[in-house]
Amino acid sequence: MKKTKTKWSYSKTGINVSNINKNQENLDNMISRTYSLKNKNLSKVVLGSGHYSSLLDLGSNKLVAFHTDGVGTKVLVAQMMRKFDTVGIDCVAMNVNDIICVGARPVSLVDYIALQKMNKKLMEKLIIGLVKGAKLADISLVGGETAILPDVISGHNGMGFDLAASCIGVVDKKNVILGTKIKKTDVIIGIHSSGLHSNGITLARKILLSKYNIRDVYPNTKHKVGDMLLTPTLIYSKSMESIFESNYKISGLAHITGGSFTKLDRLIAHKNLGMQITLPEKPLIFDILQKEGNVSDLEMHRTFNMGIGFCIVCPKNEASGIMNQLHSDKLNSEIVGKIVVVSYTHLRAHETEADLVCR
Repeated sequence: MKKTKTKWSYSKTGINVSNINKNQENLDNMISRTYSLKNKNLSKVVLGSGHYSSLLDLGSNKLVAFHTDGVGTKVLVAQMMRKFDTVGIDCVAMNVNDIICVGARPVSLVDYIALQKMNKKLMEKLIIGLVKGAKLADISLVGGETAILPDVISGHNGMGFDLAASCIGVVDKKNVILGTKIKKTDVIIGIHSSGLHSNGITLARKILLSKYNIRDVYPNTKHKVGDMLLTPTLIYSKSMESIFESNYKISGLAHITGGSFTKLDRLIAHKNLGMQITLPEKPLIFDILQKEGNVSDLEMHRTFNMGIGFCIVCPKNEASGIMNQLHSDKLNSEIVGKIVVVSYTHLRAHETEADLVCR
């Protein structure tokens, strides 16, 4: 009897995204009770959890943006490859790319490194990556915390660690971008990714490492499996700051991370609007994962970025100028979709790759 090929999905790895989202809603309701607690009216919560960054009003028409993020199970790939000087770039990227989604400019970042045991060389490599990421984002790395937690952190060959950071940014009240100005005539610019970035790594690991060793060169390529998984996340913040300064009209911004294109739902302020997306040809890594894991189109598009790491929603007449500026920063981009009117009977994403409607 012919053996049935395993059909991989995120839920098969033990991660139920639907349950996580429901639990997150409960947690958001709990923490929202603290929003009214403020020190002698010195601050006010303008935007809590649920968007890319939180916003706090400290007066003087300035808002402070906050975000905290890590690099997930990409740290396991780094441990297996014994390559630790790139995940710091990912850590910076995962923070600053979210900060800019509300129109804010990232200012500084503090890191948190938890180690299985003290390892000076490992620490130095992690910091090298963080510093490089900070330079790419043009922000200051102002400190952090190191914890040695042998009872908590495990890993490969004694190299266990976790890496996260918190970032702050600033934005004038008048320049905040939350998606409230999105109109049905707007288009969606997609900025290309460098590969997986830092999301969907758990599923990617399960698929590839069930068949190959981490240092194997994938058939008919020149790339090691581990290197494909470790390709650093692109940092979009510096280019977006230039676009902000050029005063282009922008209706919404989306960092395509966990949940992939479902993240675009955050931008729709009007219930009768959706986003129709036609993606370009996907990079090799996604073809490999879909083939090796027998992954459905729907699962691919709600898990991986599929070659688009960041989206800009803008009026059609602004798109050319924005893309030219991105090109000058050596970022490839193209129009990948448009805002459409959707009925309540079509609120779920289509399962086809070429025609993805998000609501």
